[in-house]
Amino acid sequence: MKVDLFDFELPEELVAQRPVEPREAARLLVVGDRLLDRRVGDLPELLEPGDLLVLNDSRVLPTRFWGRRGAVEVEATLVEPAAEDAWWALARPGRRLRPGDRVELGRDLVAEVAAKDAEGRVLLRFDRAGEELLAAIRAQGAMPLPPYIRRPKGGDPRDLRDYQPIQARVEGSVAAPTASLHLTEALLDRIAVRGVERAFVTLHVGLGTFAPVKVEDTAEHRMHVEYGAIPAATAEAIERARARGGRVVAIGTTVLRALESRAREDGRVEPGNFATDLFVTPGFRFRVVDRLWTNFHLPRSTLFMLVCAFSGLERMRAAYAHAIAERYRFFSYGDACLLDRREEAA
Repeated sequence: MKVDLFDFELPEELVAQRPVEPREAARLLVVGDRLLDRRVGDLPELLEPGDLLVLNDSRVLPTRFWGRRGAVEVEATLVEPAAEDAWWALARPGRRLRPGDRVELGRDLVAEVAAKDAEGRVLLRFDRAGEELLAAIRAQGAMPLPPYIRRPKGGDPRDLRDYQPIQARVEGSVAAPTASLHLTEALLDRIAVRGVERAFVTLHVGLGTFAPVKVEDTAEHRMHVEYGAIPAATAEAIERARARGGRVVAIGTTVLRALESRAREDGRVEPGNFATDLFVTPGFRFRVVDRLWTNFHLPRSTLFMLVCAFSGLERMRAAYAHAIAERYRFFSYGDACLLDRREEAA
């Protein structure tokens, strides 16, 4: 499909720079046979007893750093671990870094540029390894916010809380599964009282999920590989929900991609560790997820393509036009959508 089909004009002022407080006050667009303007706090009444909520429990590491290479200022975002003592990173100014250069990051992290790759990433080999390196990253790094969220040099400590889902517990993501940022303990408690079960998957989010699509046809785009795990208990919870007539509600595109990556032909989910480069575009056959809770995504992005596959291209184009006209807030810190699956979404 032509990537231009997934383009739209978005006023810059609709890109959210901070989350709404309280979180439950954020706006919610329900997309089904018709559009409903609601609030995040309305989610419990939009679910039915017997439904199953599935969340991603991956935890974001604060992998953005500022430092120096000699007299040159350097900004580096660690995007993929390569060894106990090494990470691939996006660096600025990356072109001026050469193998053998010494880079000082944060307060006392020191790394050597070990290599560069065809994508422009640099391989940083640090002066410590394993848990010692992870502890330094946790203590000294800033959250790796997407570039459309503007922050001063050094980051903002508030983002250490704001950009971390409340259910996060398994370290490994370098970007947040942002649909979960709307959830609070109080909201989850109300959902449980409603008779909705809860289960978890892990999919460690890489920056590749948000990489721009630079080709003209979706068939030419390649997703980066991401890693995760589906517990046996989650696969069993999905079977129980199916047996009682409940719906599987994915909290975020990462959950949908995890479940659909491990789906058998009969809709059963295969538990275990996995790697996925699943790219969902219109025509994809969904086997597991019935409803999707997500944010508003970038034009021409793989995530907007996914929601169009799930609910239909024309339906989602109409929904986004409505959201823009009604001044919904977009992207990671923005408002939410609750989407019904549309079987004829090809």
